Amino acid sequence: MVYLRAKVVKGEKYLYLVRSVWDAERSTSKQETVKYLGKASDITKDDIPHEYRNDPKIVSFLASDEAMDLKKREEMLSDLRDQLFRCFMRGDVEDAKKVYDDYSVHSGTANFFERILTPVMYKVGDLWARNKISIADEHVCSNVANTLVKTIFESNMTRPTKKKVLVCTPEGEHHNLGANILESHLSCHGFKVYNLSPSEPHESIVRYIESTKPDAVFVSITLTDNIKPGQRLVKKIRERTAVPVFVGGQAVREGSAKFEAEVIRDSSLKSLQKIIA
Repeated sequence: MVYLRAKVVKGEKYLYLVRSVWDAERSTSKQETVKYLGKASDITKDDIPHEYRNDPKIVSFLASDEAMDLKKREEMLSDLRDQLFRCFMRGDVEDAKKVYDDYSVHSGTANFFERILTPVMYKVGDLWARNKISIADEHVCSNVANTLVKTIFESNMTRPTKKKVLVCTPEGEHHNLGANILESHLSCHGFKVYNLSPSEPHESIVRYIESTKPDAVFVSITLTDNIKPGQRLVKKIRERTAVPVFVGGQAVREGSAKFEAEVIRDSSLKSLQKIIA
């Protein structure tokens, strides 16, 4: 097993490529330096010995916030997105989970969702729209992505200690990865989340809001065809409850559609968390 070890000298971070080897005499593992790499801000992927260059742990470290050069970090993030995309295309949940595990150690779950998973799913949607992949490929990718998010949720879920949040999609919206990501993130940070996605009838959603009395409602819209149903859903919620409503998702990210609610076009998961904290 190889990984990068950092050492700070006079405010500068220096990296060493090390591996774990077994010490038979002491019956324990020990670190062995493979190569001194130099100043972290100067390192590129080419500085890593060829046999270790594509090791997931190495790529994930260089793509993390601990890698100081933004251009180099973006190159490594691109590599990780490509790895995850290949996992999705071949339906490999286990390898997708390894990409998450290696990256989240240094950069956290929220950054994985925003920097790795979301761009990959935008790529999948774009390729399908341009007939570069089949609808079957798109379904496989979406199913693996949802399974991955569920696995992350189950492994990080904490006991609810904060406010109640309801997450839903408009009637007819069958894409609920965004809602599942939001559920996973908020649940891991102590919120009680009711996830009604995908595609509950609007009347059922409003009645559930009336009965559970959440502190906030998030409406996730992925396809532009579902903007008008989303507007109708928000209007119905506002007519019958006083709960704050927020609308987000790919369909409203770059559009100008108006809702009787706060529209979140470009906000991080951590920012969303603060909105209702």
